[in-house]
Amino acid sequence: MKPPVLLYACPTVDQKAWVEALNAAWPGIDIRLWPDTGDKAEIDYALVWKQPAGILSDLPNLKVIFSLGAGVEHVLTDTTLPADIPLVRMVDPTLVTGMVEFVVMQVLHYHRSMPDYAAQQRAGIWKQLPQLLPSERRIGILGMGELGAACAKALTGFGFDVAGWSRTAKDVPGVRGFAGREQLDAFLAQTDILVCLLPLTDQTRGILNRRTLSALPRGSYLINAARGGHLVEDDLIPLLDAGHLSAATLDVFAVEPLPVSHPFWTHPKITLVPHAAALTHPGTASRIVAANIDRHRRGEPLHNVVDRTRGY
Repeated sequence: MKPPVLLYACPTVDQKAWVEALNAAWPGIDIRLWPDTGDKAEIDYALVWKQPAGILSDLPNLKVIFSLGAGVEHVLTDTTLPADIPLVRMVDPTLVTGMVEFVVMQVLHYHRSMPDYAAQQRAGIWKQLPQLLPSERRIGILGMGELGAACAKALTGFGFDVAGWSRTAKDVPGVRGFAGREQLDAFLAQTDILVCLLPLTDQTRGILNRRTLSALPRGSYLINAARGGHLVEDDLIPLLDAGHLSAATLDVFAVEPLPVSHPFWTHPKITLVPHAAALTHPGTASRIVAANIDRHRRGEPLHNVVDRTRGY
């Protein structure tokens, strides 16, 4: 059997590192670097991240589309996407580990009053602040998929009071569960630090808005490490300025890179991260892609196929 032909169409990602990793994962693989596709009829598979719209619709023998990242909304926004071709999301243990590290770091940052101590340092103030026990701090995680469940488990290990909200009920040991729109307000009302790890779908777009964020207790914190489309950006700063939210950490934005004129850059209560909470590692992710291609070529079911009706 001839080696597979893979189209790599990830314009914003380090091409050299991925080509090296893919060649190591499958020696002899034929990698076509978009826009240099060669004979389009020869392309079997595509690995994409924020690919230009329309480039997958004229590949007559395309068999599977792989997302370089855990999210797939960047693929599904292409209205020309072939409806009958499986779309596979990236599930890599290193992505999970990276997200757990980031979420735990940010939760502890707020739990231990580090923004307040930093402000005191700038003002030359020596003052110990009240220190809550982890059991006295309520963490709420929006989205209890693989990333959310892993973060919840890690946070319960510190002794935090953790609750999770998802579209349908999820049973995660040690985590209080909330599900469906009818339980969203109750979930928010008992959350001191809100972590958003939802997939971006038509149902979750704009879920972090003035109404929902106002349902949090006064003085709460927001951590958005999911997608920029979850946050209604114009609603955040007024809630921070009014003191309803104490601070926010944002890893994702509606427009990326974030425009230099955006007010988030200079707001003292906002911490910005350039979509780096959990990066896909070429070495491990390439092996996962190669293993899934091998499964497909053997006629076995693919792992982590997206349900396009749900968007994840």
